[in-house]
Amino acid sequence: MTSQAADRPEPVGSSRRSKITPQREQEFYDAVLEQLRECGYDSVTMEGIAASTRCSKSTLYRQWKTKPQFVAAALRSHRRTRCIDTGSLADDLREAARAAGELSGRDTKLLQALVHAAPQDAELQRALREALVEPEIAALKEIIRRGVERGEVPADHPALEYIPAQMYGVLRIRPVLEGKDADPDYLVRFVEAAVLPALGLT
Repeated sequence: MTSQAADRPEPVGSSRRSKITPQREQEFYDAVLEQLRECGYDSVTMEGIAASTRCSKSTLYRQWKTKPQFVAAALRSHRRTRCIDTGSLADDLREAARAAGELSGRDTKLLQALVHAAPQDAELQRALREALVEPEIAALKEIIRRGVERGEVPADHPALEYIPAQMYGVLRIRPVLEGKDADPDYLVRFVEAAVLPALGLT
């Protein structure tokens, strides 16, 4: 068997998976994220990750099958959705904004690389939604649900459905409009000036 054949990805239906330690797995994820930050999504390859982590491509393909799946797994390993529950909808939204701003400041290059690449890659787009977007939206909807349950805002308030778009839209657009990150201070001020008044909260 040639080395080229050995590095060819196995069929998707294969049940074999490499037995790697959590520490080694995290090394792979860190390498992926570092290459994303430095080179962009298109420049990340299984070959490059294999070389930088001193493993075979076949190991990576057995574990993750495709580059988008690998990138999504790396993002999940890195991402931590905070459990926010202050007892107040207004304060929960402020804390959610602060947490989103802290993440944006740390990972601006990473997010820019992924946002640029996702529209051209349907598999990456699905992976990003599962790894990043859906957990964040679910956490925000849980905050809103508790606020409705406490009677702070009516369940049929027309502004409720737009809160995720407001929160995460401004996070992505400020670097484009102003050349600055949507940092915690900016996002909290945005919530206080635009989101809370729309909900009738102060």
